[in-house]
Amino acid sequence: MMDSQTAQLIEKDRNHVWHHLSQHSALKQQDVLKQQDPMIMVKGEGSRVWDVKGNSYLDASSGGVWCVNVGYGRTEIANAVRDQIEKLNFFASTAGTEPSANFAEKLLEKMPGMSRVYYASSGSEANEKAFKIVRQISQQKYGGKKNKILYRERDYHGTTIGALSATGQEERRLHYGPFLSGFVEFPHCCEYRSQFGDVKDYGILAAKELEKVILREGPDTVGAVIFEPITAGGGVITPPEGYWPAVAEICKKYNVLIHIDEVVCGMGRTGKWFGYQHYGIKPDIVTLAKGVASSYAAISCVVTTEEIFDEFLADTRDRDTYFRDVSTYAGCTAGPAAALANLAILERENLVSNSAIMGDYLLEKLEELKTKHSIIGDVRGKGLLLGIELVSDLVAKTPVDETVAMNIAGMCMKKGLIIGRTNRSFKHFNNTLCLCPVLTLTHEEADFIIDTLDSVFVETSL
Repeated sequence: MMDSQTAQLIEKDRNHVWHHLSQHSALKQQDVLKQQDPMIMVKGEGSRVWDVKGNSYLDASSGGVWCVNVGYGRTEIANAVRDQIEKLNFFASTAGTEPSANFAEKLLEKMPGMSRVYYASSGSEANEKAFKIVRQISQQKYGGKKNKILYRERDYHGTTIGALSATGQEERRLHYGPFLSGFVEFPHCCEYRSQFGDVKDYGILAAKELEKVILREGPDTVGAVIFEPITAGGGVITPPEGYWPAVAEICKKYNVLIHIDEVVCGMGRTGKWFGYQHYGIKPDIVTLAKGVASSYAAISCVVTTEEIFDEFLADTRDRDTYFRDVSTYAGCTAGPAAALANLAILERENLVSNSAIMGDYLLEKLEELKTKHSIIGDVRGKGLLLGIELVSDLVAKTPVDETVAMNIAGMCMKKGLIIGRTNRSFKHFNNTLCLCPVLTLTHEEADFIIDTLDSVFVETSL
């Protein structure tokens, strides 16, 4: 039996909160016996969270949306935020603040070749600002013609209309059109779902699909291309061998800016500070959020080269050439204060290295599970960003129905493990389970993840 305080909190949530990505019909049942209680989380410590009913879970989803990189209960970050906002909570970003200047310097030390940080509040907002940078350069330098932004099938870039216009997930976009003109999709690079059959040079062929779209649209109309370095919510897709060098060559050939969306992959998630650093990419624009402050405060960043920054230099009498953008909460000092403390933890505890080591360990164990369970078609990822693609037929690679992945995630939760999955993103490929535990993950915790998945796969029948 629940105590009265718990019951009251559940009723407040049921009656007043509109949850993300949730069908609320179960909360609205007239028959009280059939109502489903909303899940309410009340506490986190390390890699574990507790709900209002006292149930404990190992969180292998880093907060459900890939963001609590250094784990829960970090007093050091909470104190840094408290101390800073007591001193100065906010000033508009037309001026600077101590934490914003200090964090920008520390961040750029991890990003050779990049030199400027523009602050915002969320990943979607950061990508919107990057799009505005590209569009303004198009107006000022190319007479407005080189304005198109290409995006890759299966990548996700945010929830606003602009970001959805650049998102290659059809169910994420469902019901929200019409979308903005000038955003053009090019094909994915998922080798497991090869468009060309079984070929040795898949990475090169996938990159050439980008070139075909540039040529079709006209190189003089394409300003930038946006990528996730490793596709996250679209199925944890690691780029195939040869892909990124070919992409870089194509973009250089046609004078197309490279925008890397590191909202998920950044800040150690993949076993390097940033996902693009696995592949030798030299981006023009990088967008960051989520792990920047491990979600102890809202912050995102648009990071650019000095060349991009200099595109907005002009005579002070020219009223229209500076980047005419503003973001209210970019001036909140809690974000960069939390980010500085978060970065210090990542460095002191060697969590980027731990992400690489534990990611390799988990991937090895997932490969072993693959040999045991025919429902596993593919496992892939880097660092602590891993995916398990589920199929009903190994030879045909037939994806399981989304309900199968949903049920497996639910079974894991009943056993005390929270995992992610591709969630109502595609018509046919909502069949990947996603693992992105906190970067402090231990061998014992990794074994619990594997053992739980193993037992659930044994219990699952198609």
